[in-house]
This record gives sequence, structure tokens and C-alpha cells, in this order.
Amino acid sequence: MFVYSTKIRVRYAETDQMGYMYHGNYAQFYEVGRVEMLRSLGSSYRAIEESGIIMPVVELRCKFIRPARYDEEIEVRVILAKLPGLRMHFTYELYNESGVLINIGETSLAFVNTKINRPCHAPEDFLNKFKAYFEHS
Repeated sequence: MFVYSTKIRVRYAETDQMGYMYHGNYAQFYEVGRVEMLRSLGSSYRAIEESGIIMPVVELRCKFIRPARYDEEIEVRVILAKLPGLRMHFTYELYNESGVLINIGETSLAFVNTKINRPCHAPEDFLNKFKAYFEHS
């Protein structure tokens, strides 16, 4: 299992009239978590795309427990429970500044070869960045 954590502050523009983060913005926090997780391993969406593979989101789930509020620093925890194959499944846990779990989410991304517009397996060099975290599972 691989777990990565980053923090994001809720900006005013991301909130509604009540000062709560607008529900559609949670998916953006998930994306920031994924991007930073890949960056922490020395990879990026850009590098994957340059190799001829794109990773569209094919499934999104989101459970709201408590609201994220304006100006709070939110911890976004990204969990990868198994090595990617044709898809890569992420679980997210969002915590407020008090360490209280406020949101749980999941996304599945597919690997798609851009030349033939068909699903493909994750690139080997990409998988190698994760294998050490799963060897003793």
C-alpha cells in the first residue's frame, strides 16, 4: 500500500454563501492529491502523456461527512491499495485542521493508448515507482 499526504487551503472562491467548500471542488482536491503523489515519486501526468498514454477518470465517488470551510487547511490523504493494471484506483481521506475526517472519496483512472484510443496496461517504468510499496503486502 502507498499513502501520500498533502495540504491545501480552502480559498474563498471555492466556497458557497455559508462559507462551506462547494461540493464540486472536492474532486479538484482529489486531483491535487494525485498529482502531488505522482510528483513525490518522480513522475507526472505530463511524462505519462508524453509517452502516449492518457489517464481519464472513469469513476468518481464522494461521501460528505462534515464541510470543509473557508481558509481551513485541509489534509488530503491519497491511498493506493494495489498496483495499477488497466486501471488505477485511488481512495482519498480529507481531514480538517483539527484532524477530523470530513470527506471520503474514490476515483478510478484508466490507462489509454492515445495512438489507438484503447485501454492499455500501466507503463512498466511507471509501475516500477510503486512496486517497492507492494512487495511485502
